[in-house]
Amino acid sequence: MTPHTFRIGGELDVRRLGFGAMRLPTEPGPDRENALAVARRAVELGVTLIDTAHLYGGGANEELLAEALHPYPEGLLITTKVGVARTGPGGEWKLDGRPAILREQVEQALRRLRLERIELLQLHRIDPDTPLADQLGTLRELQTEGLVGRIGLSEVTVAELDRAREIIDVVSVQNRYSLLDREHEPVLAACEAAGIAFLPWRPVAWGEAGAHAGIAAVAADLGATPTQVALAWLLDRSPVVLPIPGTARIEHLEENIAAAGLELTPAHRDRLDGLDLPGDGAPAD
Repeated sequence: MTPHTFRIGGELDVRRLGFGAMRLPTEPGPDRENALAVARRAVELGVTLIDTAHLYGGGANEELLAEALHPYPEGLLITTKVGVARTGPGGEWKLDGRPAILREQVEQALRRLRLERIELLQLHRIDPDTPLADQLGTLRELQTEGLVGRIGLSEVTVAELDRAREIIDVVSVQNRYSLLDREHEPVLAACEAAGIAFLPWRPVAWGEAGAHAGIAAVAADLGATPTQVALAWLLDRSPVVLPIPGTARIEHLEENIAAAGLELTPAHRDRLDGLDLPGDGAPAD
């Protein structure tokens, strides 16, 4: 039986199938009203882990979640990410892990999310132009000050994870990973060995899953959709995997959440494990 919950950092109990808020529109109008409804419906359906980031609209996504869900129900974890800023040429987005930028984004996130403390903060990407010790040291200082509870990373290699763990206690890793994209399999293995939560982003290759004959066949056997099969495979893959599928449509949200109740047979699992994968995976965005 697949476990349905995981304790991040040994302390934060969440249901393993979460929600990624990146796709939610934030501009005023009907689309925003629908986005608020989607966020609220996710919580109604039992989601206790919602992922956002400063990058998503320059904080607008964080504000949307606060409008939809504050005051937050007990047990809801909203995790956000920092380290990408409009500090490139002409105000373009770029990786920016300078201490002042990280601190400013955390302070903005606290205000936008209406929180006194971010229980799980993730470094969106490692900035190659800033010493890693400076980036992680800043997050550790924010943790010591009580503004951050726990620290995670995103899009890291095994070597980068090992280096980071010499500086801080890493409780989560958010890398691109799915049934059809297993490039970061070594990182997942390292997380499983260390009991670190692994949050796959882009956990479903939209369209590709339905077009893959092997996935479609398993879906037909189970009376499920290819998307549900892809999510069920992730949940079955390792107890540290916490998928965060995102959508702006309630019907897709409900379809995704229902995947938590889908149990793969050993034969289905073997078939999915042995799929022919397309290439070596797309490059990280």
